[in-house]
Amino acid sequence: MTFALILLAVAVIFIIRSLKVVPQQNAWVVERLGKYHSTLTPGLNLLVPFVDNVAYKHSLKEIALDVPSQVCITRDNTQLQVDGILYFQVTDPMRASYGSSNYIMAITQLAQTTLRSVIGKLELDKTFEERATINHTVVTAIDEAALNWGVKVLRYEIKDLTPPKEILHAMQQQITAEREKRALIAASEGRRQEQINIATGEREASIARSEGEKQAVINKAQGEAASITAVADATASAIERIASAIRQPGGAEAVQLKVAEKAVDAYSRVASDATTTLIVPSDMNQIASLIGSAMKLTQANKVN
Repeated sequence: MTFALILLAVAVIFIIRSLKVVPQQNAWVVERLGKYHSTLTPGLNLLVPFVDNVAYKHSLKEIALDVPSQVCITRDNTQLQVDGILYFQVTDPMRASYGSSNYIMAITQLAQTTLRSVIGKLELDKTFEERATINHTVVTAIDEAALNWGVKVLRYEIKDLTPPKEILHAMQQQITAEREKRALIAASEGRRQEQINIATGEREASIARSEGEKQAVINKAQGEAASITAVADATASAIERIASAIRQPGGAEAVQLKVAEKAVDAYSRVASDATTTLIVPSDMNQIASLIGSAMKLTQANKVN
């Protein structure tokens, strides 16, 4: 009975050491008699008990590594406290096991030294503007070295850039001065635009007034011309009607009678004015002869 229990215990131990279940997104490195043998993939795997040994276990997930904060010196000799975070992933479990004694520490140190080198080539103001360039440079430099460690560096992000308090205060003063300068420029631009708008409005109003005056003069002239034309047309029409009436039978006699009436009426009005001295021709036949001459001219025009 005791022997059976011993055999059962040995069998259980053999099974436990022979069967290995690897979780998803993990890789286990197996050594056989102290030498690399294989890499176990996720799922159930069989090993040779007491011969094969799981030496390393690696996670294949993306890992976020917090790079410790450090002081960097910029190109213009300014100290800058830099803090960042590095994202990497194990792509080759065998190299990650034997390429470096501690690939996490190696990546961290390389990220710090590369960052100091990149920051040292930039001036303080540029470090805030060139974050993307700094991140890309650090990733490229680390990724080349990390290939031998079975690690793929995905990206690096600067979390914080902190200059000394004195520099920070000076930068704040510079920002304040720049904003005040922009405010003054904006105010002056506003006053300038206001003056331009006023001048433009006055110019347009003056042009509108002059155009109105011009149009008024044109309209007045056109009205006067139309009035003169209408009077001339009416006079011409009246003359034509008179000439047409004279050509009719008895027209000449009617004209004589009308002229005689006008003459007598004119003499009567002159005579009625007490302040007017009237000189009457000694021979009244002169008036009749004058009327006769006018009628001869009328008849001559009629013949023509």
